Amino acid sequence: MLAKRIIAVLVSAALLSSCGTTKTTEEPKRVIFFLGDGMGMTTMTAARIYAVGEDGELTIDTLPETAFVKTFSNDAQVTDSAPSMSAYMTGVKMNNEVLAMSSDTLAKDPVADANGNKLANACGSNNGKPVQTLLEIAKSQGLSAGVVTTTRITHATPAATYAHICHRDLENDIAAALVPGGAGFNAALGVNGIDVVLGGGRQFFLPAAKGGKRVDGRDLIEELKAKSYAYAGNASEFSALDPARTERLVGLFTASHMSYDLDRDPAKEPSLAEMTTKAMDILNKNDKGYFLMVEGGRIDHALHETTAKKALQDTVAFDNAIKAAIDKARVADPTLKNTLIVVTADHDHTLVLNGYAKRTGKTAAGSPGVLGVLKSYVDGSVAKDLDGAPYTIIGFGNGENRTQGSRAALASLDDSTAGADTYHQEAVVRMGAGSETHGGTDVFLGAIGKGADGFLGTIDNTQVFNLVRTAAGL
Repeated sequence: MLAKRIIAVLVSAALLSSCGTTKTTEEPKRVIFFLGDGMGMTTMTAARIYAVGEDGELTIDTLPETAFVKTFSNDAQVTDSAPSMSAYMTGVKMNNEVLAMSSDTLAKDPVADANGNKLANACGSNNGKPVQTLLEIAKSQGLSAGVVTTTRITHATPAATYAHICHRDLENDIAAALVPGGAGFNAALGVNGIDVVLGGGRQFFLPAAKGGKRVDGRDLIEELKAKSYAYAGNASEFSALDPARTERLVGLFTASHMSYDLDRDPAKEPSLAEMTTKAMDILNKNDKGYFLMVEGGRIDHALHETTAKKALQDTVAFDNAIKAAIDKARVADPTLKNTLIVVTADHDHTLVLNGYAKRTGKTAAGSPGVLGVLKSYVDGSVAKDLDGAPYTIIGFGNGENRTQGSRAALASLDDSTAGADTYHQEAVVRMGAGSETHGGTDVFLGAIGKGADGFLGTIDNTQVFNLVRTAAGL
């Protein structure tokens, strides 16, 4: 009898064990990587004052885990966007201009045809090899993936997530990497390719006959549609798309870069926040999770122009997208236990905050705030330089607006002039129009959610790759 009881107990235990080992659904892995292109710490500070005043907070200020990131590239003290974003995406240092390739890859300038189109004969053979990106890793594990930007979708930062090439300017080739099954497709993106692609850059998807810059005559938009992608070419078409009925989406809203947020027509172009949240809705239908990269890319362009107001407004639009994403993520994952959100920049610029300005508060109608001329914190009087002329709170280390000789002729500079949308702040070193340079200062990184506490201290940009991968379990 005892033996029979023992056998019964063992059988029951086996049955219970069998029930307990029924396969359960794996927890989803969601990663949203926000990149403010050129968003150095001084730009962040100026954007905070611009939007909410000195004692206010942007969403980026509330992220609980923070670090500083070193941004130098393999061959330069001051990086460009291609190797800096590639370092985040691959963990590999590479040379300026190179996208997601090994560190020995040489950047070879593309040859242009008579019409100025960059041809695909620059890289040469035996010039480095591709290195795997976070987006490709996510796709290999069955996750969905998305890329959202306010620049051309073929521009350096978004391209670093899905393309491998020796020079960032080969945008015809970069566009071809997105088309499943087509010539030049990046097979590492899986059979179906990236699930959501939103931004500008339509010209690199169309042949010359349709107003594009493709030299091979292909219409990549039609090819994507043939691969079951829904397509949106403007804000109305984008708004009409139902995420519940959309499996894959391409939205190309402008021929080149999307508009600065100050200039954006909401009837034509969706906001970065709108693109981000719709992408999340589509990607979140995958039970395994997703990887989404979101770039506020025109911050960088405005800084190159030394038009600070445009840069600060685009930084605020970027911050709005971060807030919208966190709020959206909490709907599906209230404690963010399965969601990691990382926010950083690829490099700095030369924007500075000058002098001993009194507090200005936020920029509003009739009050330029941080965009205005500098007024003394002691008595509120307009501060003057050695030539007796006013100067602005914001300036640049280099840029196009540099007075040759004495500034005495600028004695009438006032808030109205300095606070204009298109005002170019003054620079110390004179450069060509639009040619203000990147800066080499470390950048900020903030994180929230799953594994975010791994981001701390001063880290190299290549370390971010492994930190994201470990935190997300990729």
